Amino acid sequence: MTAPLIRSIRKSLAGASLAAAALIAPFAAQADDKLTIGTVVWAGYGPFYVADELDLYDQFGLDVELQFFNDPALIPSAMASRAVDGGMLTYDQVVGSVAKGLKHKVVMPIDFSDGGDAIVADKSITSVADFKGKQVGYNPLSPSDFLLAYALQVNDMTEKDIRPVNMTPEAIPSAMASGNLPVGVTYEPNVSQIVGMGEGERFHVVYSSAQAPGLITDVLVFDEKVIAKQEQAITAMIKGYQAGLDYMQANPEESATIIGKVLGVSGPEATEQMDGVYNIPLAEMAEIFKESDSTMSFYGSGAVIADILVKNQQIPAAPDFGDTFDASFVESLNE
Repeated sequence: MTAPLIRSIRKSLAGASLAAAALIAPFAAQADDKLTIGTVVWAGYGPFYVADELDLYDQFGLDVELQFFNDPALIPSAMASRAVDGGMLTYDQVVGSVAKGLKHKVVMPIDFSDGGDAIVADKSITSVADFKGKQVGYNPLSPSDFLLAYALQVNDMTEKDIRPVNMTPEAIPSAMASGNLPVGVTYEPNVSQIVGMGEGERFHVVYSSAQAPGLITDVLVFDEKVIAKQEQAITAMIKGYQAGLDYMQANPEESATIIGKVLGVSGPEATEQMDGVYNIPLAEMAEIFKESDSTMSFYGSGAVIADILVKNQQIPAAPDFGDTFDASFVESLNE
């Protein structure tokens, strides 16, 4: 499968207020640096969408091009081929990539999924235990795969207890609507779409990322060679993210409308989807890089992730979690 480019978002909003963005000192540069970032449609990436729409990166001397893919599992290969400079991924993807020898490193955590990823099922299925013998649609080697594996593990089950169906997150809603799939694993906005079918009478959420705090963390990732060459640009992008988050907090309705355009929903619907994620402010990011058994740390969540991936034979062994990130950008910006 090739990595289909859905669209590139580069729009300006004339006369938009940049007061919130100005809270971060401008990044001096002779000419704009440029980064091309692979991403997917996801409510947790809202600060980047706002920064892009309002050109908040400009004050930091940066031009960002967002390239949208319909499957996050395709982004690491796009990074490896240099089709994109970096990617917005989930931390489990980085653990898998580093365990297989890729030199991908997290430079910042973006958000924790807090219900935005979910296992949705027919209402006759009321628990994870009820998945036994049922068809379950999900995308292998993706956040959906990881969430399902964790849900099965904590319920003393394995993939052998279900009938896996290889399916992208975006294909889950139509498969469930047709009645051919009783259980599906996906993320917003697909979750809300499925739960809303049949006036809310057909499907419900059985298990979500809210029951596994910190285990699904969205992160900004670059190859170490790109990091070595683009330090200034990466610093500027992190500042742009914080500027976007500041703007969202100061102008929630306008920001929701902007984010809704990307998600393909109204502003109020975008706000509802964003309730399923927690965007991490720059001031809180450093804690996530610190060594801890907590799943709110890359070390703690990484250990759980690696254990599941090893058991599922998706990686040969757990990597050194210190090799999965470069905390220097966040640490420098917090000094």
